[in-house]
Amino acid sequence: MRSIARSLGLGSAAMALTAFTALAWPGAADAAPTGTESMYAPSALVLSVIAGEDPAYGTVQRAVTLSCAPKARGTHPSPGRACADMRRHAADLDRIAEPGPGVDCTREWNPLTVTAEGVWQGRKFSYAHTYANPCGLYHTSSTLFAF
Repeated sequence: MRSIARSLGLGSAAMALTAFTALAWPGAADAAPTGTESMYAPSALVLSVIAGEDPAYGTVQRAVTLSCAPKARGTHPSPGRACADMRRHAADLDRIAEPGPGVDCTREWNPLTVTAEGVWQGRKFSYAHTYANPCGLYHTSSTLFAF
């Protein structure tokens, strides 16, 4: 039992010394490994379609990844077009989430929620929009959630 207590004491002392060392030498704690810096702000999202109106409790039907910097890539079927939509409308995705003009959908309640979670241009990004039924999702003018 004493050896366990002694080991815990030495471990705590070692952690305290490490923390002090990181704070004492300027630049040591925030130094990045060579080759990880980029001139592009990170933009990486997970896009999903969820059955239900609450993303926390719904069932994920489909999900893709989308990364837009330095070039468009990911598992999205049209990453270039989806990144272009994000660049143009990231501040107000509701504008491209609504069905286009002249689309007549039934009034059944079978909700689908789309989400975009991750980092957009270096900042945390979170978006969710619920459609009354799949018709609304399938008739949007954007390719962002067309997967």
